[in-house]
Amino acid sequence: MGKFMSSMEVIWTDLVHHRQDFDSFHLREAFAADPSRFERFSTEMDGCLTLDYSRNRVDEKTMLLLEKLIEAAGVRTRFAEMKGGATINNTEGRAVLHVALRGSVSANLEVNGQKIMDDINAVKKRLYAFATGVRDGSIAAKDGQPFTDVVNIGIGGSDLGPHMVTRALSAFHDGPRVHFVSNVDGAHMGDTLKTLEPARTLFLVASKTFTTQETMTNARAAKAWLTAALGDDAVADHFAALSTNKEGVEGFGINTDRMFEFWDWVGGRYSVWSAIGLPVMIAIGADGFEEFLAGARSMDSHFASAPFRENIPMLMAALGLWYRNVWDCASMAVLPYDQRLEYFADFLQQLDMESNGKSVHNDGSSLARASGPVIWGASGTNGQHAFYQELHQGTDIIPCEFLVAAKPTDADDYQHELLLANCFAQVEALAKGRTAEEAKAQLEASGKSAEEVAALVPHKVFEGNRPSSLIFYDELTPKMLGRLIALYEQKVFVQGVVWGVNPYDQWGVELGKELANKLAPAVKTGDRGEGDPAILDRLKAYRAK
Repeated sequence: MGKFMSSMEVIWTDLVHHRQDFDSFHLREAFAADPSRFERFSTEMDGCLTLDYSRNRVDEKTMLLLEKLIEAAGVRTRFAEMKGGATINNTEGRAVLHVALRGSVSANLEVNGQKIMDDINAVKKRLYAFATGVRDGSIAAKDGQPFTDVVNIGIGGSDLGPHMVTRALSAFHDGPRVHFVSNVDGAHMGDTLKTLEPARTLFLVASKTFTTQETMTNARAAKAWLTAALGDDAVADHFAALSTNKEGVEGFGINTDRMFEFWDWVGGRYSVWSAIGLPVMIAIGADGFEEFLAGARSMDSHFASAPFRENIPMLMAALGLWYRNVWDCASMAVLPYDQRLEYFADFLQQLDMESNGKSVHNDGSSLARASGPVIWGASGTNGQHAFYQELHQGTDIIPCEFLVAAKPTDADDYQHELLLANCFAQVEALAKGRTAEEAKAQLEASGKSAEEVAALVPHKVFEGNRPSSLIFYDELTPKMLGRLIALYEQKVFVQGVVWGVNPYDQWGVELGKELANKLAPAVKTGDRGEGDPAILDRLKAYRAK
């Protein structure tokens, strides 16, 4: 461990010293001096996906040092260990094999003496049969008629992944309408049910343990709504479970032939490839879901084999490390120029921040440097009219990742061309900015007086030199979306290895859950057994009005 850390620290020190080389660097001058900068700082995968990182504060030395950092951390070895079923989630004693769900491991891989691909394929066969039956009406409601609506009840990874994917692939939907309820706030379930008919609605309850507080509360509310209209015996026809708790599922009234399991080596935020993806399968069909898996599998292969300067996940991870740990950038914006990717940043928040939001190493020792940044963002062009002012002229440097497709999946050419123009304009504006001389000339040309020009110039200057990457692909299909999600999974993996943290546990989530369970009786009764007495007294007073 000491030798590993010492070699890593040498590279970190070199990177920190190298930052001084950028004291007089500006992207405007870098592009002017090097017309081939795009060719040198971009790479393409499979002729359909490009990472353009030329608008970052990097040069050849930067990339050489970052490559050494990735190599010294043993990223490729660690990935091979993951694919081999090693217990890399050391704090929970588990393998980490979401990559197996898309077929990126050996067909003979065993975990605890069981060939996991046999298990995966058996469950997937059942999932596809169920999804197909719901889609074609052969699996029907209590009255024998087809379902028109499916409601997925989950939270966290059991909601964010399938919700984001289902929305992103709206252009490919040809099955029943799919809805998602996650928040324990009753308004979420209530507002969803207002638009539905009990006789036409199927519920999917997504909870590995079948004890998740928010999910089971919502599931019971859905059950009450359904049985009030159709009777208690409707539960068997109108519910399915994505779980491993057979006893809990049966106790709820769901037949176990409608229970689809997944395994403890599948973390929630990595589970959309598993039974948790059932709402996606219902929306786009088994063939579409296979394309989705194939896209992720191709990214896994790319990640495992491509050299560093061609390896998109490694490059994105390395740039993130550069900004987080050398430039002290505390956040990063993810900006998809696609309305159907409106939940993509939300999904990545959990993927990244729950994985690498850690303050100790795998061995329990404290981290010497910052780990995961704050991930946030929104779809373009909406974000341009909300927070882009901060990106362009704010006091903090916020690295950005833009995503955009060359072709629309379901829009006219003019609107998509305008969308592309806006995306490309933002990356140019962030990089090159506007000088005082340019601002002055623009104001003078508009007829402003000398006094007005002098007053307005400082407000019209854009520093530029703000880093961004462009992820540019042909079209947002199921296969491309699979690639993109796997890309970010591997990016998070690389950064977790370099920081020496465990990206696959989430102990920070547990404390709030424990306290909520303790506080629930006190909130109900107003007694002071748990919680802040002052807050409980105020709650009691408000309720009494």
